[in-house]
Amino acid sequence: MRIALVACAKRKRGAAAPAGDLYISHLFQGLRRYAEAYADRWYILSAEHGVLDPVKVIHPYERTLNGMPRQERAAWAARVNGQLVRLIPAGVEIILLAGKRYREEVEPFLRESGFSVSVPFAGMRIGEQLRQLRGI
Repeated sequence: MRIALVACAKRKRGAAAPAGDLYISHLFQGLRRYAEAYADRWYILSAEHGVLDPVKVIHPYERTLNGMPRQERAAWAARVNGQLVRLIPAGVEIILLAGKRYREEVEPFLRESGFSVSVPFAGMRIGEQLRQLRGI
């Protein structure tokens, strides 16, 4: 079984919506398509809510990990890691579709917890990712 974790995005709809539909950036939409194509299930890594089921209705928010102090990012990651341990069964392959800030403490935790983790777009700039995601 494969589970994809997709980072949230800054661009959002103006009103509450299911989390999977709230984020409207081209990159998020491409990563969502990738997650739906290559994973059995997917979740969103939200700077505001932690791990989100894409069907959960949420309101727009402005929080992001980019620019957040290291201590706050560490607290966010600890929250997310706790949610992931309760949510994801052992032996699952994790596909991380997230930038460095969203991965920095989550990826090592998942690996140390025995999960197989792949990061297909690691090191790519947004434009490069968008080119790779075309046609998915």
